[in-house]
Amino acid sequence: MRISHGAARVRASFDDPSLVSCAGLEPVMALAQRCDLHGVVAAGLHVPTDKGSNASGKIAAIVAGMLTGADSIDDLDVLRHGGMPRLFSGVYAPSTLGSFLRAFTHGHVRQLQAAARQFLVRLAQRAPLLPSAGAVTFVDVDSLLRRVYGKQKQGAAFGHAKVGGYQILLRGLNPLIATISTPDVAPVIAATQLRAGSTGSARGAASLVAEAIATTKAVLAAQPATPATATTTTMAASEIVLRADSAFYSRSVITACRRARVRFSITVRIDAKVRRTLTTISDDAWVEIRYPQPVWDDEQQRFISRAQIAETTYTAFEGTRHEITARLIVRRVPDLNKSTLDGQGALFTVWRYHAAFTNSPYVLVQAEAQHRAHAVIEQVFAELIDGPLAHLPSGRFNANNAWLSCIAIAHNLTRAAATLAGRPHHTARAATIRRHLINVAARITRHARQITLHLPQHWPWQHNWLRLFTTAHAPPA
Repeated sequence: MRISHGAARVRASFDDPSLVSCAGLEPVMALAQRCDLHGVVAAGLHVPTDKGSNASGKIAAIVAGMLTGADSIDDLDVLRHGGMPRLFSGVYAPSTLGSFLRAFTHGHVRQLQAAARQFLVRLAQRAPLLPSAGAVTFVDVDSLLRRVYGKQKQGAAFGHAKVGGYQILLRGLNPLIATISTPDVAPVIAATQLRAGSTGSARGAASLVAEAIATTKAVLAAQPATPATATTTTMAASEIVLRADSAFYSRSVITACRRARVRFSITVRIDAKVRRTLTTISDDAWVEIRYPQPVWDDEQQRFISRAQIAETTYTAFEGTRHEITARLIVRRVPDLNKSTLDGQGALFTVWRYHAAFTNSPYVLVQAEAQHRAHAVIEQVFAELIDGPLAHLPSGRFNANNAWLSCIAIAHNLTRAAATLAGRPHHTARAATIRRHLINVAARITRHARQITLHLPQHWPWQHNWLRLFTTAHAPPA
């Protein structure tokens, strides 16, 4: 592609008060208003002093900025350009929103987290976020270490993170996130919590798991009943499985699952007790499986397309009141970096083992594949890092924790908008949704007390945009 004119024949001027660069923000925020984001936040969040006045409007402004891709407090100034005041009221300066976030205490953050979970339930009433939840719904829990560079950031500390398969020491903060998903839809965020950088992954996980499970049950009960899905009663009784990696293999997490009467599937570290259990599996019990797509193994530096799986019975936390017996699903792949000689001097295969402790009722192959699909939460982390979680912008720990809660609201609102827009946006990445549906330039005109948005002609995703716009502005049912 080449420009169609000479360089001397073009000029640029920022002087049109009727243009906006993110016209898709209007139907998305209309959806938020229909789900009563302002009312949910106003009822639950009470920040004192003048900094906390109109807390619901300020939270909505922060979320709106995140929807356009803002990843810092200064970036929230994107809401103040062109014709935005003609579309929205209550647009705040970034300095005002920064002062508001810095006024948060831990108690105010907990209020905002509760409001975020309640807003997710309201979204589920308006949009089919989990359309195939009649069979099984997964709650995934994981944490990551986000590097920060400011030396004055509260809570920032050195912690271990894995980059390229190697453990490195990073200085940062440690968000803990729980998501809800089904096998064929993108995850939404059920609960969040920010911890200090040196905090262990499992710290505070049990309480967050309990909150996420309660939110999941509320979302399933709120799902709209359609001919393509089960009834609301059936959805509320659907199977829920908690998935996590070995950092969350603890008594408190499994007890939280059992108390809530949900299934669990948690990776187990291969210690001496687990190795003794593995020796009881006979050679003919192993079943060979093939991955749909090859998986990269950092330790062996190669792609793996095949593995063998088997299962046995395992008793965890023996001798304590938390003792539980369930299935131990084991996957093994040959370790090509090691070779061992037997008694006769012949080479034999050395295996690397991965085990998951679960009470899943599904058959071996299905239960093992479901556990491996826990990696979907890594895609959520990648989307958040590519958006508002690129930075934790404040020096105050509670301000960053509140920022993380707003990220959850913005992510869930983005997913609801993508669901209403139709395919292929159901499972699209957040950056794709922003590019196709939100960050679309438009010119605003007013005629006969009606506002019209004039968008680019032949926009490739105009039908999806109009479907979202029509749904967001439809009369109440």
